[in-house]
Parts: sequence; structure tokens; C-alpha cells
Amino acid sequence: MNNRLRIGLIVCFICMSFPVVQGQSKWFNPLEHLEPVIAGTHWHGEKESEFHRFPSRAKDMVRTPLWNLSKESAGLYISFYSNSSSIQIKYTVTSGHSMYHMPSTGVSGVDLFTYNSDGQEQRCTATMNFGDTISYNFNGLTYSNNHALGNEFRLFLPLYNSVSSLQIGVDENAEFEFIPLSNQKPIVAYGTSITQGACASRPGMAWTNILQRRLDAPVVNIGFSGNGQLEAEVFELLSEIDSELYIIDCLPNMTNDRADLIIDRVVEGYKILRKKSDAPILFVEHCGYLNGLTSKSFQTSYEETNEKLKIAYKQIRKEFSDSNIHYLSFEEIGFSIESQVDYIHPNDYGMIQYADAYEKKCREILHGNPEEGLFLAVKQRREPDNYEWKERHEAILELNKEVKPEVLMIGNSIVHFWAGKPDMHRKSGEKAWNSLFKNKSVTNLGFGWDRIENVKWRMNHGELSGFDAEKVFLMIGTNNLVTNSNEEIVQGIIELTKSIKHYQPKAHLYVVKLLPRRAQEGRINELNALLEESIELNENLSLIDISKDLYLNEKVNESLFSDGLHPNEKGYMKMAKQLKPFVNQKR
Repeated sequence: MNNRLRIGLIVCFICMSFPVVQGQSKWFNPLEHLEPVIAGTHWHGEKESEFHRFPSRAKDMVRTPLWNLSKESAGLYISFYSNSSSIQIKYTVTSGHSMYHMPSTGVSGVDLFTYNSDGQEQRCTATMNFGDTISYNFNGLTYSNNHALGNEFRLFLPLYNSVSSLQIGVDENAEFEFIPLSNQKPIVAYGTSITQGACASRPGMAWTNILQRRLDAPVVNIGFSGNGQLEAEVFELLSEIDSELYIIDCLPNMTNDRADLIIDRVVEGYKILRKKSDAPILFVEHCGYLNGLTSKSFQTSYEETNEKLKIAYKQIRKEFSDSNIHYLSFEEIGFSIESQVDYIHPNDYGMIQYADAYEKKCREILHGNPEEGLFLAVKQRREPDNYEWKERHEAILELNKEVKPEVLMIGNSIVHFWAGKPDMHRKSGEKAWNSLFKNKSVTNLGFGWDRIENVKWRMNHGELSGFDAEKVFLMIGTNNLVTNSNEEIVQGIIELTKSIKHYQPKAHLYVVKLLPRRAQEGRINELNALLEESIELNENLSLIDISKDLYLNEKVNESLFSDGLHPNEKGYMKMAKQLKPFVNQKR
């Protein structure tokens, strides 16, 4: 299996659009939900409409054209769970449906994506009608997983229009539930019409929305057609967002007479952001003009802006000694003569090129890995009867704000069902847990049914960020036995060690060999031996075995397990006894 594992996975559900007989539907309005559910924006509760992108007070802060553009719903999306065979979207907008160089489906359309229990993404297609009320009908939806709430869905809103009302309809007997907004810090993109989404054929093809889907992380779109001008008032608003990363991509609106403003405005914008935030800042060059090679004036125009940005970037690095600013060049974006609709705005191909460049740079800045390796980070939702995976993830992000853990226990259901915080309904080894971690602050990062790729997703989405742990214990791999070879599992564990050291460089990492499992004892012994041969140990990375008391005649000691996999209270006591010397080990 190559380093693009997810591409080879079988898609386990189908999203088709074909006429079906419509029954009764029930309708849900995101504006009527008790909590905000429209993502891709900030300032919830401070806006004239949750479909707008700026707070009401910004009307008196920014220029009128910019204020008007802030009412357009670029980058906004709504997530929900449903098992409905038909999903209908009805909404109204305030302006015309299309532009001369951009179709109705991009300007005023919506885009729906779905994710099954293994986190695999699929786009849903629809029949649509653009009238006074715009309607999208997604019919014939089928599901392979048995989750009571069906799949996760993500609905992206129009790029160049203001939504005035919206409802989501599902089958009368179907499940439906809005997904709360994430506690994860967002990536914030400030830019021009390109950032807003011109000229994507549909909302999902805007580069900020492609990036949102690929990183599966919150992205806030602060792109304004013709009005991304590096203004201090906008930087002041940006600084109010507790961001994971600020992207500054305004140069296409800073050519000709505005070029001389670039250096001062970039430096001033940097100072404004740094008053409140130490988040990484990514400055982006002009992507270039399609006719640059046939028009010297156009080529000179964008090259001049890029030279000005380079000067500002170097000035900031020198004056402020700030190593947490970054740069994306014209060459890295890599546009060709096939990338644009007119002389500047990307077509869908150009948007993909833009997203490719941004994804690589964001992974490098945020995760320390421009390429993810063999296992690509992905979420999961495989335990419908025990817990909601995303809810547990969000609970951990919230817990991280309150408690700075000394010890992290990372794993699957074996760790999940042990005990500790966050609370869970099933605690099979509470006595052993309390004895092992007495007087220590410990967070349980075990998730039932997690595999290596799911742990990687959780790391990339904040579970190891914002604090410095003393010790991290990694217990993962048994759920990959069905899907991966021993060599792949070992490679995945090694990849996880690199990720953990990126997010927790000061912690001592203990990789725990796989525990015994009924009917898999021989293979697990072989896998553990391969792990011992392959992993590179050092003073901050140890490989430990806590399994010796869990075997009986080289087989699982059934008296210590509930099902040949999950330890019972006696089993957890045996594990705690083996772990205790490492938990108490002095640095």
C-alpha cells in the first residue's frame, strides 16, 4: 500500500441524484438552533445575520464596499448528521445569481459533501433550480454504515451572494442533528476576490474550502473582491480572532498605484496582529497574471508587488526577530496558462493548484510534516452505541483549556474504557487508574475503535497543543490489524512518534508494545519484534512492554479480559503494575 492510503480505500456509500418520489419532509433552520452552527466565520451573536462575515460594529470601521462584501457568505458552511435518503436545501439570496465570468453554481449555489464512519469523503450531486427561492435536491442517498444518525454532512454556502434565509429538509422519519462548532482554533485567510472564491464553479472548489476539507480544520474566509488592501481596520478585526494561522494574501489588489503602500501596510498589519497573538503569519506573493508573458506591463505590475512584499518580510524578520512568520512565493503557487478564467481569477484547476500550495505550507507550519506519510490523518465514527467520536474530541479540546496535564494516555478503546478524564460512561479499570496516577494530572486520549490514522488526525487538531506534558504513553495499532500489514503498522507507529515529538517536544514518549489479543497472539509477537527492530530510541523515546502478566501459556489470559481484547479490572491492575515504574520515573 503506498503513501496515499485513503485513495485506495473503497468508498462505502453512494451520493447520486436521480428522480425519486418525494414523501413528506421535515425542515430545519440553522438560525433557529439554540447554539450557532454556521462555521467558517467568527463574531457569533455580534452580527446582523449569522450568514454575514463581520460584526455589526464593523460597518463604522471599514469602507462601504468592503462592508457590503462582508455580507456575502464565502467560506461559510454548516455541518450536520443525517441518515435521510433525500436532503433538500431551500434558500434565498439578495443579488443576481451569476456574473459574466463565474456561473450561478459558484456565485449563488451550494455544495454538499458527506463523510462515512471511516472518515471517507464523497461529494453529493443534486438537481437544482435557480429562482426567487433556490433549491437543491440531493436524492437517492444510501449508507453502508449502521450509525443511528447516518453520515456527517458539510454544506458550503454561496461564494458571491448574501443568503437571507435557508432551510434543510430531510425525510419525515429520518434522523437529523446539527453539529456544534469546533473548539479548534481556525485558520484565518485575508485576501482578495481569489480568496473570496472567484472564479470557482461551485463553493467546494474555492481554495479556502478545499483547504478546509483537506485539513478538516476550521477556516475563516476574509476575502473581499477588489478590496483586500491590507487595511489597518481589517487587521484590527483579524486580531480579535484567536487564530491557529493567519494567511495574508492581498497583493492582487495592491498593484500599480497601491504598490508603494505594501511595505508600510504589511509592517503595520503585522504589528497589529502581534499585539494580541503569537500565531504564525503566512505572507503570500501575487499569483501572477495569465497574460504576463504577452504583456510586459502586466508582468512588471505583479513582479513589483512581490518585490515589495519580500522587502517587508525581510524587514519584519530583522527588526522583530520573529521566526514565526512564513512566506509563500509565486513559484510555489505555480500557476500556468491553464490556471485562470481571465487574466487573474483561478478556474477550478487553478483553485486546486492554490490549495495544493497552501496545504503543503500549512502542514509544514502547523504539523511539521509537509507530506503526511503512509497514514493520512482522518477522523472516524465507528461506535454508534458507545460514544460520539467528535464530541469526545471537542471535550478534550475544552479540557485542555482548563487543565494542563502532566501525563497523556493515547490509544484506542483499551485506554478509552480504562478511566480518567474526560468522563465516559464505561470505566472498566477505575481502581487501577486511580492507583497508578494518584496525585497526577492525566488526560485520557483513548478513543474506541481508533486506528493510527485517527490518532494522527486528533494530534493535528489540537489534542496535544497548548501545554507541555511530562510524559506521553502511546498504545495504538491493534485496530489496524484488519486493514494493514505488520510493516505498515510499524511505519504508522513511527510516524506517530514524530508527530508527538512535534507537538510535545519536551515530553518523554513511551511507545507501548501491542497488548495480546485472542487468536492474534502470534502475529502480535511478530509485530512487536519488528517494532523493536525498527524504532529508533533515544533519551526521550522509550519502547516498553507491559504485557507479560496478561498471557497464560502464550495465549491471552482470558480471566484478565472481558472479550479477549479489552482488559477487565484485574487486567488493568496487571497493566498498572507494569506501567507504574515508568509513570513514576524521574526525568
